[in-house]
Amino acid sequence: MPVTDKDRAWVTATEAKNKFGRLLEKAMQGGVVVITKHDAPKAVLISMDKYTALASAPESRINTLSAEFDSLLMRMQGAGVRNSMQAAFRASPKQLGKAAVLAARKRG
Repeated sequence: MPVTDKDRAWVTATEAKNKFGRLLEKAMQGGVVVITKHDAPKAVLISMDKYTALASAPESRINTLSAEFDSLLMRMQGAGVRNSMQAAFRASPKQLGKAAVLAARKRG
């Protein structure tokens, strides 16, 4: 008999085979069916909408991170940034601490 966990139904592979039509309906209505074998989760049955959302999410996040990185890299190419970085590497621990406190205060 399937074990229900909120919107998830946990079934054995044999139950999934025997009750596939009912489980497919559950998935199509937004539920999630976890299929187990020897008491370990092995597969998940979800709707096409959920699959599409899951499949496209990482790609859009990677594209966002890539664009942010490219923008940051472009800002780091200027002479002003280069001079600031050289000054930071020449700074004493006391100067670095003071700069960190000032930066933290600016951020609020």
